[in-house]
Amino acid sequence: MKIRNDVQRTFTGMHMLVIMISFFAIIIAVNVAMASLARSSWSGLVVKNSYVAGQDFNRRLKESREQLALGYKGTLTASQDEITYALVDAQGKAMKMASARVSFSHPVYEAADWSIDLASADGKTFSGRHGLRDGVWIVTIESDIGLARPYAEVRRVTISGGVIQ
Repeated sequence: MKIRNDVQRTFTGMHMLVIMISFFAIIIAVNVAMASLARSSWSGLVVKNSYVAGQDFNRRLKESREQLALGYKGTLTASQDEITYALVDAQGKAMKMASARVSFSHPVYEAADWSIDLASADGKTFSGRHGLRDGVWIVTIESDIGLARPYAEVRRVTISGGVIQ
């Protein structure tokens, strides 16, 4: 059996057209996919009104420093679907709270944000049940301890396997 090596193939304009159309089709498909993923995962909104948020910053900073000076320490625990919060004063004595609310905010995807009002039998330890999703969360805990404003703590936590790490 003899193999012919003298067959010539020519590169035609049709070949070039197919290559160019394929190249740009891939580029456009990737751009559309990335744009749709970006649009569906984050609104791009950081604050509703940046001017007002900027003016409010110094007031919130002052309130935060005043709250830190109290020396209170909160303990937030979560395992599987149980969230528990307790607050102690500077001497380590459990503080009586009228209410406690925990808000979980996703750093990027605000549609996943959720909050829960915790309940207590003794007024010192508050708990509630909610399924925890794995990931990184910004947790804001607000508790009414009789001050003019709720006592607030903000933490960045990682949840893995339904447990705060």
